Amino acid sequence: MEALARLHLTVTRAYKVNTDINFEVFIHKVDGLSDDHKIETQRDIHQRANDDLADAGLEKIHLSFYLTSIYDHSIFEAFSKVVQKLIPQLPTLENLLNIFISNSGIEKAFLFDVVSKIYIATDSTPVDMQTYELCCDMIDVVIDISCIYGLKEDGAGTPYDKESTAIIKLNNTTVLYLKEVTKFLALVCFVREESFERKGLIDYNFHCFRKAIHEVFEVRMKVVKSRKVQNRLQKKKGATPNGTPRVLL
Repeated sequence: MEALARLHLTVTRAYKVNTDINFEVFIHKVDGLSDDHKIETQRDIHQRANDDLADAGLEKIHLSFYLTSIYDHSIFEAFSKVVQKLIPQLPTLENLLNIFISNSGIEKAFLFDVVSKIYIATDSTPVDMQTYELCCDMIDVVIDISCIYGLKEDGAGTPYDKESTAIIKLNNTTVLYLKEVTKFLALVCFVREESFERKGLIDYNFHCFRKAIHEVFEVRMKVVKSRKVQNRLQKKKGATPNGTPRVLL
């Protein structure tokens, strides 16, 4: 109840400052609860928090809830969903992933931030926690091995670059395939062995996908630069040479 009261206070104060803010609530330490109890607890907290907001006349506020634990990858998955809400290009990225997997015989694909292991996009198929955990473990393995064998003798270089790629065959006829997209992003795919026999097709489709991803973010950078230039021009128009504002009569 103390945590709910603090949540209500925080949300109401933040909403007064910015009515467009997103509220993401993490319910921690759920590892000791059964699956049924987890859902029941989340439902109870959700109901109580919304009732408190309704009593304060703030029914417009939307709270998103996530169950998290430090003993699995649920905290990473929760942060992934939060970050995805902040990416304006998300629908484009998801569409590109859907096209890529449908034309390559791939079952599941994630676009990962390599450092944080947050996935910024995935295709439209449901996310399975075990699949996500395997992808995170694969990134760790690739970075660890690259730190040992991928650097020069003097320690120069980086453990993750445009040449980074990895193939891990699981014992259930599934192949994990990792490819570098940008210096921050990696594509991790789940492929059946029979589909992976057409690796040339997958690599060609990946090349097209990678090029499209770069174009998406290049457009974003051009828009940001254009806005900065426009802001500078507007500031110059509204000021005299000595920097004092012009007064229009």
